[in-house]
Amino acid sequence: MSIFENKEQEFTPISKLGEFGLIDLITKEVKRYNHTTLKGIGDDAAVIKIGDLCQLVSTDLLVEGVHFDLAYAPLKHLGYKAVIVNLSDICAMNAIPTQITVSLAMSNRFPVEAVEELYAGVRLACEQYKVDLIGGDTTSSTSGLMISVTAMGTAKEEDIVYRSGASEKDLIVVSGDLGAAYLGLQILEREKAVFMEDKNMQPDLHGSEYVLERQLKPEARKDIVEMFMEMDLKPTSMIDISDGLSSELLHLAKASGLGLQIYEEKIPCDPTVMSIAEEFKLNGVTCALNGGEDYELLFTVAQKDYDKIKANPNMTVIGYMLDKNSGTNLVSHDSKIFPLSAQGWTAHENKK
Repeated sequence: MSIFENKEQEFTPISKLGEFGLIDLITKEVKRYNHTTLKGIGDDAAVIKIGDLCQLVSTDLLVEGVHFDLAYAPLKHLGYKAVIVNLSDICAMNAIPTQITVSLAMSNRFPVEAVEELYAGVRLACEQYKVDLIGGDTTSSTSGLMISVTAMGTAKEEDIVYRSGASEKDLIVVSGDLGAAYLGLQILEREKAVFMEDKNMQPDLHGSEYVLERQLKPEARKDIVEMFMEMDLKPTSMIDISDGLSSELLHLAKASGLGLQIYEEKIPCDPTVMSIAEEFKLNGVTCALNGGEDYELLFTVAQKDYDKIKANPNMTVIGYMLDKNSGTNLVSHDSKIFPLSAQGWTAHENKK
């Protein structure tokens, strides 16, 4: 008998568990049977030992109405983004992406030309990042469009960086700037709402190009991984920022068994982010903490390596790791201390 046929059983909403609780639930009884699996569930990518190198594998599923809205997401941009979000996971392990597979489920409302447009974006991402499209699957769908991409990469075992490697007093660093993708989404949602009210209205996107590009056409920070190689720098832990800075910081802290402290004034936000956030009556730093989809890298480095990064305009030190009992905290501009909470993901993720 199916559990759904048991009328007396009470079911637990997935939203009650939250992200961390759901991950813990589905991984607690997973066993490993092959010695070649160096890392399974629980990081940005799995790690498989193959000869002298390691193969890294990550997969992601994008669902229409949950992760994207075709009212404002061009299919070419969507194909590009679907690849990038997976390449970002490979980069977050300090590895170089090399291959992808792409699987599609689509309803009969999509013509052949739509598929061609989607794959034009996939091919562009492959060209930009020098990765090979090596396979996938297609099937029909009764609920719109779903895209699943699996990305693979390679690295030497000693070069791989996990979430769990941070030590007390390590510096917390982020690449690039944060919050732009979330605000790009707010603008697209606003203009969609205006259009739904009046089909003759044209979108007002002037001055928003940067945040719109960060939302519709993000980039994986393969260049940062290449910088690490040039600097002879290996981060002690790393993760990509897909669900918001707060959420990723909590992942690093939990995986490394540590606490941490970051400073609001250090969080890098582009001036455009701050001004657009003000338009929406939002705090730019709050967008960076909880917005998600920036696909920047969040990593820790030993204090002895500070000189290697201090003058790099692509990297910003925002705090440091502490002992576990210190908690995970944000120090505000006025020196007040607030505990971090993961707000960037829910079971009903629909357009964070």
